[in-house]
Amino acid sequence: MLDYIIVGAGLSGIAVSEKLIDSGKNIRVFENNSQSSSTVAGGIYNPVILKRFTLAWEADEQLKTAIPFYHSLEEKLKISIIREMPIYRKFHSVEEQNNWFEAMDKPSVAAFLSPNLLSELNPNIPSDFSFGMVKDTGVINTELLLKAYRKYLKDLGVFISEDFQYDMLQLKNGQFNYKGFQAKRIIFCDGFGMTRNPFFNNLPLNGNKGEYLIIKSEVLKLDVAVKSSVFILPLGNDLYKVGATYNNKDKTSVPTAEAKEYLLEKLHALITCGFEMVGQVAGIRPATADRKPLVGEHSEYKGMFCCNGFGSRGVLIAPTVARKLIDSIENETAIPKDIDIRRFVKKESKNLGASPRGMN
Repeated sequence: MLDYIIVGAGLSGIAVSEKLIDSGKNIRVFENNSQSSSTVAGGIYNPVILKRFTLAWEADEQLKTAIPFYHSLEEKLKISIIREMPIYRKFHSVEEQNNWFEAMDKPSVAAFLSPNLLSELNPNIPSDFSFGMVKDTGVINTELLLKAYRKYLKDLGVFISEDFQYDMLQLKNGQFNYKGFQAKRIIFCDGFGMTRNPFFNNLPLNGNKGEYLIIKSEVLKLDVAVKSSVFILPLGNDLYKVGATYNNKDKTSVPTAEAKEYLLEKLHALITCGFEMVGQVAGIRPATADRKPLVGEHSEYKGMFCCNGFGSRGVLIAPTVARKLIDSIENETAIPKDIDIRRFVKKESKNLGASPRGMN
């Protein structure tokens, strides 16, 4: 008898799995590598929305949980995935400079914004209106994290690499049965794949496609992240990630010529030195209309949960939200109303999707 079946091993699945393993729970994790949002994510942790100079939703508290979480994974997995790195916001007008200093009147935001503007950052990134530095930011190597954590799960004998066949899930006598596995509970951390999940697919998960370019420039010599109309993120060895696009209509993970053209245009407007494009990646972010996660128990099937909808800030959000979900299950604490899936479920509705076999 398993305590939990977990479907998905992206950032959400890792955070949920780690919390359960630390609690001594017996789990199995299913992953088919179909959702690439965590793999292609920029990996940046940044508490400030740099378009409006406002604090992202609960980002200050999430940061306090996320960084220790990733440090603990570094120690456990014997890898290095955290790279502290300031982000510099390029200003395009005096008005943007003024908005920066107005934002500093808010204590929650001021803690992350430097009052000292930088007139010159890099000879290849000119600006007539200087740069502002965001503090307590950095990058998580999500590609290395996913690879290492899945190997860790395999070594524990709890990782199963295959498609999860929703129609094979059965619920009998309060237990979930799936291909010979029996579990008390099941948690879906399936990212944008939730749109094909018959138990939760009528929740408002809106796929948001993001594309990045990988460029090489031996001249740029940039060791900090820069945000203008696009991000430039140093990867080391003269490689940089440039992005990202936001497309609400295209639901494929295939890189497009349109995104390439758009990003190259923005990049040429940002830097003056030469570069070579060496790659392009794409993925679908699992975003919601209100930009809050989708967390909670199925309205009809006790023991069935989802932990999803992290959008582009999964690196920051996942550790905190996973902890809140597991605490609600194991310790009967309340899930905050602003992330509880019940905010989208009509009270008169008895069903939030399909029925497990045996419950039709």
